Amino acid sequence: MNKSRVVIGFALIAFLFFVLTIRLADIMIIDADSLSRMAVSQQTKDTTIAAKRGVIYDRNGKELATSTICYTLYGFPQTFRGEDEDKVVDSNIEDLMDAIGLTGEEERTAFYDKMKNGTSVTTLAKHLTKEQTQAVRALKLKGLDIAEATMRYYPLGNFASQVLGSVNDDGEGRTGIEMEYDGYLSGVNGRWVTNTDVSGNELVEGTEKLYDAKDGLSIVTTLDEAIQYYCQKEAEAVYAKWKAKKVEVLAMDPKTGEILASVVWPGFDPNDAFTPQGLSAEQMDAYNKMTEDEKVAFLFQMWRNPIVSDTYEPGSTFKLITASAGLDSKVIDMDDTFYCDGSFDVADYTLNCWYLAGHGVQNITQAIGNSCNPALAEVGKRLGASRFKNYIQCFGFGSATGVDYPGEATGLIQSTIGPVELANMSFGQGIAVTPVQLVSAISALGNGGNLVLPHYVKALVNSDGEVVQEFGTTVVRQVISRETSDLMRGIMEYEVAESGGNTAAIPGYRIGGKTGTAEKAENGVYSKSDYYSSFICMAPMDDPKITLLVVVDSPRGAIYGSVVAAPAAKNILTNVLRYMGISPSEEAGEAAQSSAAQVTVPNLVGMTYANADATLKNLGLTITRPSSAEGRDDWVIVDQYPKAGTSVAKGTMVYVYKE
Repeated sequence: MNKSRVVIGFALIAFLFFVLTIRLADIMIIDADSLSRMAVSQQTKDTTIAAKRGVIYDRNGKELATSTICYTLYGFPQTFRGEDEDKVVDSNIEDLMDAIGLTGEEERTAFYDKMKNGTSVTTLAKHLTKEQTQAVRALKLKGLDIAEATMRYYPLGNFASQVLGSVNDDGEGRTGIEMEYDGYLSGVNGRWVTNTDVSGNELVEGTEKLYDAKDGLSIVTTLDEAIQYYCQKEAEAVYAKWKAKKVEVLAMDPKTGEILASVVWPGFDPNDAFTPQGLSAEQMDAYNKMTEDEKVAFLFQMWRNPIVSDTYEPGSTFKLITASAGLDSKVIDMDDTFYCDGSFDVADYTLNCWYLAGHGVQNITQAIGNSCNPALAEVGKRLGASRFKNYIQCFGFGSATGVDYPGEATGLIQSTIGPVELANMSFGQGIAVTPVQLVSAISALGNGGNLVLPHYVKALVNSDGEVVQEFGTTVVRQVISRETSDLMRGIMEYEVAESGGNTAAIPGYRIGGKTGTAEKAENGVYSKSDYYSSFICMAPMDDPKITLLVVVDSPRGAIYGSVVAAPAAKNILTNVLRYMGISPSEEAGEAAQSSAAQVTVPNLVGMTYANADATLKNLGLTITRPSSAEGRDDWVIVDQYPKAGTSVAKGTMVYVYKE
């Protein structure tokens, strides 16, 4: 019996020893590599050393976006809790959340759960300040680690915000130049690898390896901070004065394609990209009442750069393209005359000029100055649909310009162009363009006929300030002859010196431009109450240094480009030309003073008295009202004298009539 027990006991011990041997072999041979890696992982702390993101400068070296030192807090929950976790952890977590300024209920709940129930190292907080980290260290808690990091900072706040864009919480470009050039700006993160004990503390005798971070390249933009400032302040003023939905301003060097200023107002502060900026009290109240999904959609729209990404119908500013195509193809010349009686028939449709009384006989220069629809429709007819479309496409409409910015729209050219479509396109309706397309195309009229590539970035530089890559002028193609370019500059100058654009005239400077007032198309129907008011211009016309476009979306109180947009362009150019060191000339001064004394009476028929009053005041004209309408400003004007299109001296009285 005892012998049997010994045998059974021996057999059992032998079996257990066999199982232990098999398990030991499994650990030492089969699982050796994975267990070794696990051990190294448990005994190693791998800390990321963030690369410094490149700086974004204006063309003169002014910092527009930079990176500042911040700190990231890591937690080792098991070490933090210790042996008596239930006695101390709650108060410790509360103290820690207070130290880093965590106030939101959801954020505090998530943080508490990480430290109370977590089992592995976790990121607790990013972008901490030096003061916050000092408060954390003062708590003298175990199981915490603080690493130095970087945070994006925009020193000028809401300045060129849609152009610069912003970054996400991981420091990656989210929109704008930050996104377009993220691969250059971001650099390569480094690593610091050290040996630790089970609690995450560094071993005195342990080894460490340091892999240095490679900082990102910096960007020199083509923007000029001073010109951007002049444009942005004027956009802000126009937005407030005319209660517009949006104001866009784009300035470009017509010879190089360098974008000198790019403004969209209202904008946002990239330092706090999730808070709208520049909204009226009414708009802010509407935003606060939105659902979370609606707010997200609103923010994405706010981050967009419509100068590149959105289209609009250019209206009469496009007449410059039609005229240049007609002159370049020689279907018209400067001496040809066009007759306007206020309307014209195309196929089975009757189309109207904005001046229903008609402009009579006029040459192409006068037709542009009068912004005459029938005259430009005749130019389009002589060109023919095929040739006109070729010119439009050659000017860059209907395709991306290639500007270095994400999300560029291509615009829209109708695939089928019949007689009515051809007439409408000739005076700027039925075609959708982006502001950057229009500025690029009009610049060709002032630089000798070349379409140049617009661009926001001038160069990439390394941390030593050495130029790594430079982006110069790229001529895409020649679209019109130098002779045509010279003729068009004269036509544009006439528009400002003697016609509808005279509200942009500056004594001493030769300015050329074209006004535009376009009904907004919504669901295929043109609105009778919503407009784009715009003005595009160049200066000085003997040797253009700047092309400037002002677009006012849905102004209230007046709609004409000559009233809403041209004065804004004048204010901008007054500052910018002086800043550029361009001195006024006596000859240009006399011409501008002469033209400034004369203004063109706008069409007031169909406007309310209040809108007409505001429109005339901006032109330096006065208004009377019938005695039967005393005390009321909401009645509609049915007739006027002098008639629309008449050139009169400033201070002239305009008589208006009601039914």
